Amino acid sequence: MKPLIRPATWTAAIALLILLVAAVAARRRAPAASVAPPPPEVSVLTVAPQTVPARYEYVGQAAASLSVEVRSQVTGVIVERPYAEGTDVAKGALLFRIDPTTYEAAYRSAQARLANAERNLARLKALLGARAVAQKDVDDAQTAFDQAQAAVDQTKKDYDDTFVRAEIAGRAGRALLQLGARVTGSGDLLTTVERVDPIYVNFSPSDQDVLSWRREVEAGRLVMPQGPLAVQVTLADGSVYPRTGTLNFTDLALQPATGTQELRAELANPQHLLLPGQFVRVRLLGLTHPGAILVPQRAVQQGLGGAFVYVLDAGDKVATRSVTATAWDGASWLIAQGLAAGDRVVVDGVQQVAPGSPVRAVAYQPAADSGAGRSAP
Repeated sequence: MKPLIRPATWTAAIALLILLVAAVAARRRAPAASVAPPPPEVSVLTVAPQTVPARYEYVGQAAASLSVEVRSQVTGVIVERPYAEGTDVAKGALLFRIDPTTYEAAYRSAQARLANAERNLARLKALLGARAVAQKDVDDAQTAFDQAQAAVDQTKKDYDDTFVRAEIAGRAGRALLQLGARVTGSGDLLTTVERVDPIYVNFSPSDQDVLSWRREVEAGRLVMPQGPLAVQVTLADGSVYPRTGTLNFTDLALQPATGTQELRAELANPQHLLLPGQFVRVRLLGLTHPGAILVPQRAVQQGLGGAFVYVLDAGDKVATRSVTATAWDGASWLIAQGLAAGDRVVVDGVQQVAPGSPVRAVAYQPAADSGAGRSAP
């Protein structure tokens, strides 16, 4: 007869089995222990003030340094136009010829009257010495001679004016009256002669720019060069004009219609690359920002409160800093307020950071930005 197993023993075995199964299940269900991710890596620029060129660029328009309207002082028909339109002419070059027939005849007639008056005056002066004529006769003869001389001078001028010549050396424009046309006087414009070497470039900063210059200079944030400002011109195709010019005129008042101040630069133009009416970009040279703070453009973020950057504290934790960015300098922003020497600014990796979070900082390498083109503010 087999021995019976006691109930207490069965109960203990079942309880032990349940505990083992529960332990195994609990071990299977237990999650792996969580491991904190490493802090993100960011590139950091340590702020160092430097002197940088100030960039002020404007749209300008070329204009002739001297422009003369060619008009006739006499009336008549145009019988000759020896110059070629659109070519350079020398001072005194013949541009138009007015029919001289009437003026030449008047000039010869006046010369004949002058010769007669001169002979009469000489004869009466000789008779006056012999007391054969009165002094009044001599005086009248002198008056007639003077009038005849004045008539000769006037008719000679009229005859000379039939030769319409260039008053300055320059480029002669299109003829506005052709051969056979009748000129009625000085009211008829024949053509223009423009001097384009040197040439002017006019541009107009706004009143806001003018005020900004003054305030920046007074605050010491902008330094003006000694002497006249140099000017660089960029053509419509993006090429830089090979010669720099100088600022030679600043208007005393603002233009009431536009709120701008007119400035003018003068440039040598021996090859006539610049033409009157041509639009260009004008950049002022020689102005500098001392102690300027530059940060790469991608480091400056925009929020509801304006521009800001991420900076690191002594423990490499992230904080935000509001800044005032005033202008571009190549691939960088010029920071007027908000940063100081020694501040560490996050450049790359800003998408991975948040205020108060730690990061692993590496030095920013500007080599990747060295090829970026310099652009205007």
